[in-house]
Amino acid sequence: METNLDSTILPGSRLPMVLVRHLLSASLCGLLLCAPALKGSGTPSNQGTRNSPTGFTYFHDEVRAVPWSIHVVKMERARTDLELHTTRGRGACLGMDIVSEQARAVPARLGKPLAAINGGFYRKSAYYPGAPEGLQIVDSELISEPIAGRTCLWIDAAGDMHRTNVTSQFKITWPDGSSTPFALNAYRENDDAMLYTSVIGRSTRTFGGVELVLERKGDSPWLPLRVGQTCTAQVRSVKDGGNSPVKSDIMVLSLGPRISPAPPKVAAGAVVKISTATIPDLTGAKTAICGGPTLVQGGQVVQWNGFQMRNPRSAVGWNKDYFFMVEVDGRQRGLSIGMTLPELAAYMVKLGCEEAINFDGGGSATMWVLGNVINSPSEGQERPGANALVLVRKPAK
Repeated sequence: METNLDSTILPGSRLPMVLVRHLLSASLCGLLLCAPALKGSGTPSNQGTRNSPTGFTYFHDEVRAVPWSIHVVKMERARTDLELHTTRGRGACLGMDIVSEQARAVPARLGKPLAAINGGFYRKSAYYPGAPEGLQIVDSELISEPIAGRTCLWIDAAGDMHRTNVTSQFKITWPDGSSTPFALNAYRENDDAMLYTSVIGRSTRTFGGVELVLERKGDSPWLPLRVGQTCTAQVRSVKDGGNSPVKSDIMVLSLGPRISPAPPKVAAGAVVKISTATIPDLTGAKTAICGGPTLVQGGQVVQWNGFQMRNPRSAVGWNKDYFFMVEVDGRQRGLSIGMTLPELAAYMVKLGCEEAINFDGGGSATMWVLGNVINSPSEGQERPGANALVLVRKPAK
């Protein structure tokens, strides 16, 4: 279904967004056959409503007494023509861009973008802008490693959704049988090993240490890199000093000058093995994105201690029938003040979520539907981010 909302409405202009929010919401709701929200209740009235012919619906829920302005996209999980994908901020490479541009840049071979929400957290690095702070898989390609403390949404080969912490078992095994753990596509410290693929850009942008340029050995699995696989690689060359070029058919392993224990020295022609195993085993996963903390587990609100602040929020959640994207505007007195994490978790449960995780919030909190930013970003305009989660309609076969 094609909808042409007024492209002259600028999400960066606070007053126009406030004036037209109700019109946009009503227009989308009517077009998508969505259920209206119960105004002022904080309890969306989407239970028991009929499914949409499009397979997804959007609704705008307002709780004026607080106040809250909440935007929700609901997807029917049984629909085989709908699919979720993550994005990179600069398309083929890591980088930063606004959600609307990331949604529009989804490759046509994956489908037509319908809705999107800003994604997970990212490392604040001038050298590697847009490097995810935790696991990300884009169209089956592994681009970053899982890290402790970041909960992941991942979708397996069968299309089932999972909310777990994921532990990296990434390692390179040397010719003598010893091994070294490595991270992926981020800033390499002096005591680290970092594997780089072409999603990092033209070069590793590292300083010092030793770098091994790796090429495929025989018919081993190779690029694009996948989670849960073991690649056999041959050292094409060894380079001192860092900043090696990276191309689409090679990987570069960068070894910091103070890495301990020191790996064995290897020369061109040596054969090594690269494992991207994880706990739990994510072999075959097509999509993954990091977030956190967990909001809902087994249908129950996760409990927090200590002072909780209200902020703009983004989250995703699901049950056996539906998947939800939720964005809560905030930092806008008289319009929407944002939610605490416990309030957001309670709202996800009211939607019917059995599982839910928090995404990056604050000025990053953005929702895009059918070509338009539908919320009111707290900074008056979209803030660039490292990734997004996009709902697409797959191409007809």
